[in-house]
Amino acid sequence: MDFSFAEAQTAVADLARKLFAERLTPAALKTIEATEDRFQAPLWKELAGLGLLGTAIAESDGGGGHGLLELCALLQEAGGAVVPLPLWATLALGALPIGKFGNAEQRGRLLPSVARGETILTAALAEYGSQDPLRPSTTARADGAAWILNGVKTCVPAARLASRILVGARTTGDALGVFLVDAKAAGVKLERQVTTAGESQYEMTLTNVRVAREDILGDPERGIDVLAWLVPRATITLVAMELGIAERVLRMTASYTTSRQQFDRPIATFQAVAQRAADAYIDVESIRVATWQAAWRLSEELPASAEVGVAKFFASEAGHRVVYAAQHLHAGMGFDLDYPLHRYYLLSKQIELTLGSSSTHLARIGAELARSE
Repeated sequence: MDFSFAEAQTAVADLARKLFAERLTPAALKTIEATEDRFQAPLWKELAGLGLLGTAIAESDGGGGHGLLELCALLQEAGGAVVPLPLWATLALGALPIGKFGNAEQRGRLLPSVARGETILTAALAEYGSQDPLRPSTTARADGAAWILNGVKTCVPAARLASRILVGARTTGDALGVFLVDAKAAGVKLERQVTTAGESQYEMTLTNVRVAREDILGDPERGIDVLAWLVPRATITLVAMELGIAERVLRMTASYTTSRQQFDRPIATFQAVAQRAADAYIDVESIRVATWQAAWRLSEELPASAEVGVAKFFASEAGHRVVYAAQHLHAGMGFDLDYPLHRYYLLSKQIELTLGSSSTHLARIGAELARSE
């Protein structure tokens, strides 16, 4: 079996890694983190100029013509640099489903401007009391040529920056629709929420929000198809970010433990430290294998619900063990806010609980196995 990356995937990763290393120094990250939305327009434009924002957008829609694997490679590097930009929200939650299900007018209106760095997108997948984006309580009723939406979404990333927010809502009976909601439309209220990692997300209250026909993504009665396609891809791109985090903190830990000395020798030579680091290495490789297996199956449009669940489980459980081991082996340095490790720990914890915790995915895997018997 050949697990090597194609030239395009390697090129995307290399380009992103170089840019993030140059632009997102610890000092630069501190400056960006001091702003409410943690958004740096010049860096976003630079990403666009290098073609990275168009990575998974078709050439006919103004992008680079690549796919999910290249997007995962980009987001893996974003995780490794704790990039404080709405890459996941715009490219995975917004551009991917619009590219797949949007009509020619929607794609032409939104995707070229995403690739140029002019438009930010996101999706509202979470609701209070529900861990299943495919079962929203938000409702939509037809009103002539438009639809009227009511409901509350929570933890919507980059909502205040976004031009359009993908919103799933119940239409008639058990049917669902997916709507491209203007964040500034009448009846939309955004209230800031601060995540574990300090990121600004938003509670989004929809009160009789009118959405025109041209902003319905696909069939308003078949939105379940859109969400069932989007959620696993949103999950695996998030897992790719966790892989980048785990890789980076493992390298940081290796560097620290080989330079930090006690009793006139590096602490990496102590058996307990070496074993803890070795366990972390095994966990990183477990996340890697699970991530790319699931991502490849999704890229080939193959069934991958179990594989995505396994990847998210490993990203949550093994990812937690890796960042915790890094904090432990760094001792007090790991908690120093002038040292970068704390950013990785906090972002890892946020990813762990986004789109379902490890126990949620474990239960889904078990239920799927039971159905297959």
